[in-house]
Amino acid sequence: MGKKSKKKDGVSRETPEMDKPRRLMYETDEEPEPRADTLASGAPALGSPAKNQRDGHEAVSRETQLAPTLPRPKRPRVIVVANQKGGVGKTTSTVNLAAALALGGLKVLVIDADPQGNASTALGVDHEPGTEGTYEVLLEGASIDDVAVPSPEEGHLWVVPATIDLAGAEIELVSAMGREQRLNKAVRHYVAENEVDYVFLDCPPSLGLLTLNALVAATDILVPIQCEYYALEGLSQLMKTINIVKGELNANLRLGTVLLTMFDTRNKLAHQVAAEVRQHFPEETLTTPIPRSVRISEAPSYGLTVLSYDGRSAGSLAYREAAAEMASRDAGRTE
Repeated sequence: MGKKSKKKDGVSRETPEMDKPRRLMYETDEEPEPRADTLASGAPALGSPAKNQRDGHEAVSRETQLAPTLPRPKRPRVIVVANQKGGVGKTTSTVNLAAALALGGLKVLVIDADPQGNASTALGVDHEPGTEGTYEVLLEGASIDDVAVPSPEEGHLWVVPATIDLAGAEIELVSAMGREQRLNKAVRHYVAENEVDYVFLDCPPSLGLLTLNALVAATDILVPIQCEYYALEGLSQLMKTINIVKGELNANLRLGTVLLTMFDTRNKLAHQVAAEVRQHFPEETLTTPIPRSVRISEAPSYGLTVLSYDGRSAGSLAYREAAAEMASRDAGRTE
């Protein structure tokens, strides 16, 4: 990628050289040692922030919560988390940002549009075959109000689960009337009838009809970019797709946020990639990068976000700081 950058409307512009990202208070040169309240087997011990493993009860209060309460956006933000490259932290960023915003007092809905249902798993909601969720919204016209369930993570966080049934939705939608608008209509109805601040749409790493429905329904795109060279190659293709959707199906869609993920402070290439991304998207890129963290990877296996798995970890602090930065930006936006 060169020295040109993209405007929110897709028009190229020149940008000055950007300094490499500042070192944040939670960044460390090495992965933190295992917590004393974590068992040798890797399972959370009693008394740890992750002691609330899913057992049918609400999550316990965490020792470290967002404070003060985060500001509300002037209008509900419908955010599609998209990047056609896999393994860049789309689902991980979706669930942890959603949980952090909800812990900050904001009302958040996560719509899991990935047949794998990883977002549903991480947020502790049932998504066994037969569970009503995104499939019913897309193919049967079900209301989001009827299929959304509360997440044990936080009382302000609701989830529309995804089941394996979604794997066949791509084919079934091909012959459906208004196939690209199905999710958009459902989301607009939900936003009009409910007090909600953020709606997150988690998509599969492909540009099929599921992702297209999410792009049409969204007002903003959040792009997680892994701090490695290959992550930049797919970004230009994603920008082309955004421009096509803007021109044909959703004129209001805009690139709202770029989130740097898997940032390794010890890796010179990570700093170079981060600097180049900031050069191209200086206004959209969050100041806070998400570091590589074992805790972030471990949390989903317990049906938890990293915030509740280990609230003191570098990954948890980073996602909470990123959520606070997003909320602050959105509170000042009028469009």
